[in-house]
Amino acid sequence: MSTTKVGLRADAVRNRQRTLEATKALLADPDATITVEAIAAQAGVGAATVVRAFGGKEALIDAAVSSLLAPLVQRARDLLSGMGPEEALRTFLVELIAFQAAHHAMNAQLGELNLPATEAEEAGLRQVILDMVTQARETGTIRTDLDPTVTVTLIGECTYAIARSRTTSPELPGSYVSVLMDGLRPQPRRSG
Repeated sequence: MSTTKVGLRADAVRNRQRTLEATKALLADPDATITVEAIAAQAGVGAATVVRAFGGKEALIDAAVSSLLAPLVQRARDLLSGMGPEEALRTFLVELIAFQAAHHAMNAQLGELNLPATEAEEAGLRQVILDMVTQARETGTIRTDLDPTVTVTLIGECTYAIARSRTTSPELPGSYVSVLMDGLRPQPRRSG
């Protein structure tokens, strides 16, 4: 009897992982409609299995999106602890643009869903970028005349716009980051 339970448990774990990966794939497809049935078909499982594994579509989407964001947030933290804040910010922004380009369709699919795990990861992402900006301000490597939260919003909106552009130029992210970082450099005092 315990062998059967262990076998079912392993099967349930496998189905949960397949369902999660299928959801991530559908979220990356701008033409996909995210339904329990579409997720089940993509995963090769039944709709009831999807619901059993996560309790419903919203919880599954929350798990999928937050699992995509968690490594990104950790990467930003690792960069900040391993190098200077300006270099960490510069490096991370190029990676953030690549992430957003690969997952830009996801935002349109989330709509008005209640996604607490995703919201927590997004808050963590905003916080680590704010930490980069704040530390770069403190070291004098970026300007201090802009409010840090405004700078973070500017960074977020611009990286999202660049990531959504249809250009195939591999130089675009690096060029964007160079222009942004140049604009964030401390400005000489103007004599009035």
